[in-house]
Amino acid sequence: MPATKKKWLTAMTLSALLLVPAGAAPGLQPAVATDDGAELGNALNEILGDPRLEGATFGVNVMKATTGETVYGHTDDLLLHPASNMKILTGVAALEVLGPDHRFQTDVLHTGRLNPGGVLKGDLYLRGKGDPTLLKEDFAQFAKDLKAKGVKKVHGNLVADDSWYDDVLLSEDLNWSDEHNYTGAGVSALTASPNTDYDAGTVIVNVNPAKEAGASAEVTLDPYTEAVTIDNRAETVSKDGKKSISITREHGTNNIVITGTIPVGATASRSWTAVEDPTMYALDLFKQALKGEGITVSGKLAEGETPEGAAALASKQSMPLSELYIPFMKLSNNGHAEVLVKEIGRKGAGEGSWDAGLDMMEDVLAGYGLDPAGMRLRDGSGMSHKNLVTAEQLSVLLYKAQAEPWFPVFLNSLPVAGHPDRMTGGTLRNRMKDTEAAENVKAKTGSLTGVSTLSGYVTAENGEEYIFSILFNNYLASSVTPIQDEIAETIAELE
Repeated sequence: MPATKKKWLTAMTLSALLLVPAGAAPGLQPAVATDDGAELGNALNEILGDPRLEGATFGVNVMKATTGETVYGHTDDLLLHPASNMKILTGVAALEVLGPDHRFQTDVLHTGRLNPGGVLKGDLYLRGKGDPTLLKEDFAQFAKDLKAKGVKKVHGNLVADDSWYDDVLLSEDLNWSDEHNYTGAGVSALTASPNTDYDAGTVIVNVNPAKEAGASAEVTLDPYTEAVTIDNRAETVSKDGKKSISITREHGTNNIVITGTIPVGATASRSWTAVEDPTMYALDLFKQALKGEGITVSGKLAEGETPEGAAALASKQSMPLSELYIPFMKLSNNGHAEVLVKEIGRKGAGEGSWDAGLDMMEDVLAGYGLDPAGMRLRDGSGMSHKNLVTAEQLSVLLYKAQAEPWFPVFLNSLPVAGHPDRMTGGTLRNRMKDTEAAENVKAKTGSLTGVSTLSGYVTAENGEEYIFSILFNNYLASSVTPIQDEIAETIAELE
C-alpha cells in the first residue's frame, strides 16, 4: 500500500500522557499516540468518553497499514467478545487452507443398474459436500440431467448422504432460542438455500392477509417443502386493525407456528426460518424436482452413506470462495462461516467438524504470529459469547493478511461504508454517509446483545492507510455504532 505521509504518529509509551475516557475498565488506561500523534489520541479519547459507553468494556487499536506500527491503543490487549468480527479470523483461515478457488461439490449417484426401459434398479443417492448455495433450480437441473440419461423410474430408495461432515448441526454455544432463526440454522454437508443470499438451511415463510377480515391469514413457503409443517393461527383483521405477526419454529420440531393478526390489504410479513433437518429439506426438494420431470421413486426417503463404487449420474460445483465471500462477509452470513470451519477441518485434518476446524484455525493464526493460548475460538461466525480476542490481535491479522496473494479477495469481501449497493456496502451501506469515511472505510461489523464491533481499513486525507479494530462489550445503550463511526471518520479526516 502506498505511504504518502505528510505526518505520522508514534506509539504510546507508559510514560506518555494518559487521558482516561469515562467507562474505562478499572486499573486499565488507554495508550495514547504521542508527539505529533497526540491530536489523534486526544480526539479518540474524547470520543470514547461518550456517556453511552459508561460502565462498558472496550478495546481499540489503530495501526499504520504500511508498517504495522500501533499509533493508538486503548486496552487493546483486553480479551473481548468479537461478535461477527470473528468472521475475519474464519475468513482468513479459510482462504489460507482452502484457497480462493475452492468449490463445494454435490453429486447424484446410484447403485444397481439402469435398464433400457428407463428403470433404475437400485438406490439413488444425493451426496452433499458442504455447498451452502444449492437452490431449488439446482435440484431441478439434477432431475433434468437424470431424465436426459433416460431415467424414468427408480426402483429403490432416495437417499441423502451428508457424511462429508459430522452429524452435529449446531455449534455448542448456540442459544436454543436462536435455533429457529436464520442466523442459527443447522450446518449440514447437504442443505439448501431459499434465495441468492444463500441462507442455507432456511425456508422463507410469507404471511399475507386474506381478502376478508375474520379469515385465516394466507401462508406460503419459498421454496415449498414438505420438510416442515405449518400451524397457522394468524387471523386477518379489518383494514384499520393492528399488524402483529409472529413466525417461529417450535424447539426440536419441524412445526412452524404463525400467530397474531394482519389487516386486510397489509403488506406481507416474512421470515427466514431455519428448518429442523437441513439434509431432509434438500432431499425433499430433490424428490419434488424428480416428480416434476415425471421420474417416480418406489422406495422411501432415507439418510445414508453412498456405497463405494456408486456410479455418478449428475454433479454440480458451487461458485468459488472468491465469489461466495461476497454474501458471506458483506451480509455477515453465519451459516457460511460455520460451513467454512467444517470444511477447513475436512481438508486440513480429514474431519468435517467444529473441533477439527477450530484446531486448524488456531494453527493458521499461529502462523500469522497470533498466540492461540491468548484467545478463545468457539465457532466461526461469532454467535458464541465465549469467543474471546483482542483488538490488537485483529489489527495484527488484518495487517499481515495484506501480504497474501488472496488478499484482494478478502478486501473486496468487506462491507464498504456508505455505499448504497447491498452487495458492495453490505452491513455498512447505511453508515458513515456523507463523511470522509464514506466509500473509504472497508470493515467487518459485528453485533450481539451488549456487543458491537468494527474492524478494517481506512485511508486518511493525508494519504496514510490505517488499520483499526474497535470492540465494545457490556454496554447498556440501545446503540453504540455512531461512536464507532465517529472513530473511523476521525481517522479518515487526518491531515
